[in-house]
Order: sequence, then C-alpha cells, then structure tokens
Amino acid sequence: MSVLIPEEIAVFAEQGIEEFYQHCIESLRCLSLPEILANANLYLLASRQSYSAGDLVQTLLAHYFAPREEHFFEQFLKELAIFVCSRVFGGRKSAAEGIDLEFERDGTLYLVSIKSGPNWGNSSQVKRMVENFKKAQRILRTSGNQQPIVAVNGCCYGKDNQPDKGDYRKLCGQAFWEFISGNHQLYVEIIQPLGHQAKQHNDAFQAEYARLLNLFTQEFLQEFCTNGQIDWPKLVQFNSAKN
Repeated sequence: MSVLIPEEIAVFAEQGIEEFYQHCIESLRCLSLPEILANANLYLLASRQSYSAGDLVQTLLAHYFAPREEHFFEQFLKELAIFVCSRVFGGRKSAAEGIDLEFERDGTLYLVSIKSGPNWGNSSQVKRMVENFKKAQRILRTSGNQQPIVAVNGCCYGKDNQPDKGDYRKLCGQAFWEFISGNHQLYVEIIQPLGHQAKQHNDAFQAEYARLLNLFTQEFLQEFCTNGQIDWPKLVQFNSAKN
C-alpha cells in the first residue's frame, strides 16, 4: 500500500476537468434545435403553457443536455477512481466486460463496477451488472486464480446503509473512496482540486451555452411562434406527427 500525495490528485484533476469541459463544449456545438425538440416531452410542457419562448428553449436545452453532462463527468470520476487506486493499491483497468477496476487488497481480488451515484440503474441494468460480475469470476477461476474474489459496485457519491447485496457489495460516497484509497477523508479532500480546476474552464463553457441558447431562441421564435405566442399545435406536430 502506498500513500497518495495530494499534489498527484491536483495534477490529475487539472487534466481531467479540462477534458470534461472540452467534451461538454464539443457536445454543445453538435446540438441542433430540431434534435432537442424531437426528444422532448412537449405534452408535459404544454400542460403548463406559461413559458416565454426563451424560458421554454432554456428548459428544453437544460433537460436535453444534463444527462450528457452527467455522463461526461461520470467518465471523469471513473478515471479518477482508477488513478487513485492505481497509486495506492496498484489497481488497474479491467479487461472484463462491465468491470471498470481490478485490484488486490489484503489477499482479496476486487472487481469493481463504478457508477456516479447510488440510483444509477433499473432492475435490468443491475441484473446485467451482476451477470458481468459472475462471468468475470468464472473466467478468473478457470484461469486458475485461487484468491477470494469480491464484486463491488462503487458509487462516487451518496450513501447505502446496506452494502451487502448478496452477489456483490455496494459502497457509496465516503465508503467507496476509502475502500479504493485507504483514506477515510479522501471523499472530502478531492472537492478542493475539482472546484479549483472547474473555475478555470467554466467561463468558456457558460459562454458557449449562452451563445447556443440565444441562437436556439432566435430559431424557435422564427419557426414556432406567431405574433409572439408559442404555436403549441405546430410544435407538437413537429415532435410527434407521422412522416
């Protein structure tokens, strides 16, 4: 077991946060208003009917982009967790399907599937994760590995007060970061470098987001408004009418 130096996390965070914002900005530049409208639940929005064009476009853009932003950040957190574990316990990316991290600790081999938060999937997705754990364990046993092998669903934030799930353990938030680093305060310590690096890149992201919001609002006014009012029938026809 090695000791993780805070400066190492800061250097990794700097690169990771920069890549995160690059992915976000590139994703924004690839968006179009028709794409966003085609994937919106306009029936729910129309039931309120209190939106200005700008407010509606802002809501549509936020709902559409938020899952993509979450995905990009989840990838960064996975890489951060693997980096931390590699420095402390010699952890490594796994080649097994659905497994993100493998490492040995106290004579036990751990197979870890990393998610952002505890409520990451439905029952089918959890079942798929368990199947991936069992498949990886079978392959390791077939290859002659005699160590105890423990499957872990690691969640970067949140809590789960019942970690024993039978086929695997679920460790969230502080429990997860301590598990892969041996440091019970790491879950708090990583906030500072993340926040510091984010400040340096957020301005560029916000500028691109505002530019896109203005362009989409202008386009929306031209295509889906009449005399300053939203044409909801035309909007729903665009979203749901047969070709």
